[in-house]
Amino acid sequence: MRSDVDAGAPVLACREVSKRYGRTQALDAVSLQVRAGEMVALLGPNGAGKTTLFQLLTGLFVADSGSVEVLGADMRRDPVRALARLGVVFQQPALDLNLSVGASLRFHADLHGLPRAQSRPRIEALLERFGLTPVAAKPARELSGGNRRKVELVRALLHEPRLLLMDEATVGLDPASRAQLVEEVLQARAEHGLGVLWATHLVDEAERAQRVIVLHKGKVRFDGAAAALCESQAAPTLQSAFLQLTGGEKNEKVVA
Repeated sequence: MRSDVDAGAPVLACREVSKRYGRTQALDAVSLQVRAGEMVALLGPNGAGKTTLFQLLTGLFVADSGSVEVLGADMRRDPVRALARLGVVFQQPALDLNLSVGASLRFHADLHGLPRAQSRPRIEALLERFGLTPVAAKPARELSGGNRRKVELVRALLHEPRLLLMDEATVGLDPASRAQLVEEVLQARAEHGLGVLWATHLVDEAERAQRVIVLHKGKVRFDGAAAALCESQAAPTLQSAFLQLTGGEKNEKVVA
């Protein structure tokens, strides 16, 4: 992959985004950016609006007001162009367990209109990079949880997106697999100027990000470096700072 976006340029821009479900205001004038080459962690307690935000970012739903742009393409007016530059790894597994790894990746490439002459070497290179070449012919159901997640990440990167959305992507993985997935994403970010928005409930993952966004009751409560969040709350750790900011109990876990 090669970056066609200047370092520091926004690859995602949400401006005053609001979404209501009946009497529930899920998002209330949310504004945020992710820049090229930047990893941003999204933290929020249950009901914060994170799921709704990701639904809007992936075009599953449309905001009531405000705008979502991916590389300048408006998700409402030009969703095809916006989604073409977007890669997603969802919280829930999204692989056809009966298809082989190679078949799943070829199918995804076909959906994005990539010619086989172009997609074939990309698939081979990504499988090699992620150590998946030995399992390329196996159906997904025979893979470990960690390897299934790697396949989903390969699939998300295959069409060379400029923005990667990671929605609780390490849930259910063992520590070693989780750490490897984080490192692979960080490497892709550094090498190719990939912008990453990573929703997580794990503090160590959030601490790897350049910025942390705290979403609470549909509003952005903080947007900045993890160290700045700790300083603003006079808290010794990111978790304690998060809990103080959102009114969480001391024994409550950080969730997204």
